[in-house]
Amino acid sequence: MGEILIKKVGQNKLLAASGFAWLFDAMDVGMLSFVIAAVAPQWHLTSVQMGWIGSVSSIGMAVGAVLFGALADRFGRKDILILTLLIFSVGSGLSALATSYLIFIIIRFIVGMGLGGELPVASTLVSESVDVEERGRIVVLLESFWAGGWLIAAVISYFVIPRWSWRVALIGASLTALYAFYLRYSIHDSLNEVRQEAKQRPGFVQRVKAIWRPENAKSTLMLWIVWFMVVFSYYGMFLWLPSVMVLKGYSVVNSFGYVLIMTLAQLPGYFVAAWLIERWGRKTVLALFLAGTAISALGFGNAAGLPMLLTTGILLSFFNLGAWGTLYAYSPEQYTASVRGTGTGFAAGVGRLGGIVGPLLVGQLIAQKVSLTLIFGIFFGAILIAVIAILVLGQETMGKVLDRTTAPQR
Repeated sequence: MGEILIKKVGQNKLLAASGFAWLFDAMDVGMLSFVIAAVAPQWHLTSVQMGWIGSVSSIGMAVGAVLFGALADRFGRKDILILTLLIFSVGSGLSALATSYLIFIIIRFIVGMGLGGELPVASTLVSESVDVEERGRIVVLLESFWAGGWLIAAVISYFVIPRWSWRVALIGASLTALYAFYLRYSIHDSLNEVRQEAKQRPGFVQRVKAIWRPENAKSTLMLWIVWFMVVFSYYGMFLWLPSVMVLKGYSVVNSFGYVLIMTLAQLPGYFVAAWLIERWGRKTVLALFLAGTAISALGFGNAAGLPMLLTTGILLSFFNLGAWGTLYAYSPEQYTASVRGTGTGFAAGVGRLGGIVGPLLVGQLIAQKVSLTLIFGIFFGAILIAVIAILVLGQETMGKVLDRTTAPQR
């Protein structure tokens, strides 16, 4: 009994420690959507330039996901997690000092690298460290910290940016770098990091080849399609939410407040997905929540008045973030330990390519006076493609035992 209790405490400690790193990641991404709306009039940005801010961040996230995912297989999850946290925290502070649009997007690329690397590494670490009966639920709960980060970003943006400017908000976000020191001593690594063993692990090229071997190819193809479509739609919609509300005629302050209300629905979305994932399975829950996202996106694009905008925006947050949590639980379960970080990192990296296209596409379409109905109709179609890929190519992984290294952890 005591042994089970100790194990449970350690599991919860890992969830909390990794979760707060995830929360800070989300806080930065969420704050960026409000910063874009704030800097646009200050720097006289066009809609295309606004789109590039989000897309440059996604380019960095794509590079970071692939690079740090591979490094996590080589040198261990924990140290790479700490490194990525430091990169995006320090970078966030530096971006607050940017004096021009060009300098700002260069720094945002570096911030994106840290953000993109932290997410797949953290989910892989947690997946490998908890019991199979609770793995899906725990990883979705890990993802729920993302909603907490968005909520904090929305609150900070609503109260701080209009009063003290976006620079103050970003400097405050950079203080998350201090959390790296806590992580260094609070969590253990699921992958043994003894240096002698590092030489025995497969090299980068071998690991990339391995995720496309016959036993992995179907899962890899499915993940790449789903990740691309999910990230494409998420960043295309959510990074533009405050700006879309402004385009619909609401003031910046009111728009920030309405987006804050929509953001509140993210937490119940995660919790419902966490409850269902060990009952209905990953494949069913992911397909169901993505289908809900697609329908909500179509409703938001066609919404005319404020009540309908808020209702469909709330449903969009609920279903989309529940799907995100399930996807992060589902992805590491596709691979063996030796390529798990690489496989998950590459899938997330391909997804970030969608994150590049999404914000840019919205900016271009808005510049061309394309209706929001059509824009959100595009996201509806993209998410349906992801649903089809899951149903056709996906395999159920609920109850699957993940292999780990057998050497003792340090």
